[in-house]
Amino acid sequence: MDNIFFNAHHSPVGAYSTFALGFPGGKGGLGMEAGKPPNQNIYIGVESDTEKEYKAFPFYDVYDSYEAIPEISVKPFDSQGITRKYNIGTDTWKAENIVFTIYTPSYGVPDPETAADDELKKAIIPAVFAELTIDNTSSNKPRKAFFCYDMDSPSYGLRHFAGTTNHTLTGIANGRMTAIVTDNANAHSVIEYGLDCVLLEDYRRNSTFSMGFTGGLVMEVLANKKESFRFAICFFREGIVTSGIETKYYYTKFFKNLEDVAFYALTHFDTYVSDAMKRDSEIDNASLSQEQKFQICHAIKSYYGNTQLLECGGDFFWVVNEGEYRVMNTLDLAVDQIFYELRMNPWTVKNVLEMFVKHYSYFDQVGFEHDTKLYPGGRSFTHDMGIANTFSKPGYSAYEKSGIGGCFSYMTCEQLVNWILCATVYISYTNDFEFSENYTKILEECFESLKNRDNPEPSKRNGLMSLESSRTAGGEEITTYDALDSSIGQARNSAYLGVKIWAAYLALHQFFENKGLKDLSKEAHAQAKLCARTISGQLGAEGYIPGVLFENNNSKVIPIIEGLIFPYYSNNMEALKEDGEFGDLIKALKTHIKTVLVKGVCLFEDGGWKISSSSINSWLSKIYLCQFITRKILNIKLDEADTASDKAHVNWLLHPEWSSWCFCDQVFAGIIKDSKYYPRGVSNILWLDE
Repeated sequence: MDNIFFNAHHSPVGAYSTFALGFPGGKGGLGMEAGKPPNQNIYIGVESDTEKEYKAFPFYDVYDSYEAIPEISVKPFDSQGITRKYNIGTDTWKAENIVFTIYTPSYGVPDPETAADDELKKAIIPAVFAELTIDNTSSNKPRKAFFCYDMDSPSYGLRHFAGTTNHTLTGIANGRMTAIVTDNANAHSVIEYGLDCVLLEDYRRNSTFSMGFTGGLVMEVLANKKESFRFAICFFREGIVTSGIETKYYYTKFFKNLEDVAFYALTHFDTYVSDAMKRDSEIDNASLSQEQKFQICHAIKSYYGNTQLLECGGDFFWVVNEGEYRVMNTLDLAVDQIFYELRMNPWTVKNVLEMFVKHYSYFDQVGFEHDTKLYPGGRSFTHDMGIANTFSKPGYSAYEKSGIGGCFSYMTCEQLVNWILCATVYISYTNDFEFSENYTKILEECFESLKNRDNPEPSKRNGLMSLESSRTAGGEEITTYDALDSSIGQARNSAYLGVKIWAAYLALHQFFENKGLKDLSKEAHAQAKLCARTISGQLGAEGYIPGVLFENNNSKVIPIIEGLIFPYYSNNMEALKEDGEFGDLIKALKTHIKTVLVKGVCLFEDGGWKISSSSINSWLSKIYLCQFITRKILNIKLDEADTASDKAHVNWLLHPEWSSWCFCDQVFAGIIKDSKYYPRGVSNILWLDE
């Protein structure tokens, strides 16, 4: 990597917390429930050979001390002398005689319904782990080392860590919410008005002084010795944490406060380190390029930084927050994150699907564009479940508005399709018979609703979405590509949405057939054939299918192929054969992708993928998905072009100005603009299937 100074999430599972670190200046820190980096100063360093001179990693801003202390000098290490080894489980920084490693095991979450308490407790501990090693073997004098941070919460002051009744721990906490703790007896906690004051403090005599906004741990390494110090970086939020639906963090079932978390974390430190290194080996041993490995690691870390495992009335509730926007369980993200979640913890997919049915489903009517007459619609699902720890009114999202087109309009048809696809892929992947039985009626309703959005007269159907939801109230439905132009942002007659609709009909055909519902199976199959025929029939002489069909749209879009992933993941390989029943569609999509994947159309000059020929706005999570489909399902060899695109995408993420935002999804011609701090990049887990 050309730039090693980028922020990355280091997060517990399901705690919506992060230790973000890596970008120069005070752009990282210990954050909770936020849509942006914490913007704290983090001080990690060691005393130099020169008296009263210290060096630190450059994760802090130059600041004015509370007192002028000219005899203290704290300088950042020369950036050219710093190295970083970045992986999924470990993130290691080295400079001169100091090594700092962060460990994040990133476990799959055991199903709370069936898992033993000790297994679940281990997986969802709200802590990450770190180790600081100082090599003082070549020096005849002792050195101070330090790991400190600045106060973040205006509601709480810094405090010296209280320890526990059965073990003495040393640390600094910001109120009851975050802490850095060690079990090393040679460490001392200090609170002061700046790092220079911390380093001058006589911490043995003033061990209870608590005025100031900088606190942390100061350690002494003896002459001619090499010593390592272990830390637990802890998070805790007690009580009710959401409104609309009242929930609390599930980890509070096992831990009563920060002290509990720290003791358990440090007691089991070696186990967590071992597990983090095992995660590293999974990525190291994968047959992927270094650029691909980096993108997978970066995306997974960001995903966990957005997760919450909540407890609601004795039950559990899984939430993935939408990065900087903090929107909760966005359904058009869930449909792309499903491939990671099925690998790690399939129960979370079921949990979200069930919550959508229970709280965030609705029935509507439908109508043609510019026509006030309404026809039967049916069941669909909201875009999301709320925002910023506030659950929405049942049946409504935080996002969708009536009477408009473009951003913030309704995504009724796409969310209906997304729920169908998530449910059927989940059933196919897990063979969950109970879920399949319980939701047969819902899937029947979804099938009827999907047909009704085509045409009220069966003889006039073409398999696409043609009618708008009554919820738009004269507006126009949109797709997940809300920030793009109509080439892919418009739902009506969308080629992108059309292929996903084809996949939904195909999945329903398979589901109904397995249930012995022959008439429904036959009808769903007929709709799938109709949809496939309509889309493939729009392949023009120039070798591409327009982004919007029948509306004189000439845009070329890559995500038209997205829907192919669902029969693949449901093991319906017959549907993907070029000489099979849907061969015309597969061949048309293959021709389309070969046509558009050229510079000036759907490739930027640096080789990066361009979602639409008529927009410079591209989304990495969707690119990852389409790269997999292009290579694995359509069997298109990209070779050198693939290498160039991966390098371009890495460079987008490592932009020297914008990479403080950890993983970012939405990029405008190589520049990060929106969808920062985002979870959806885990769609690239599919690369491991190659």
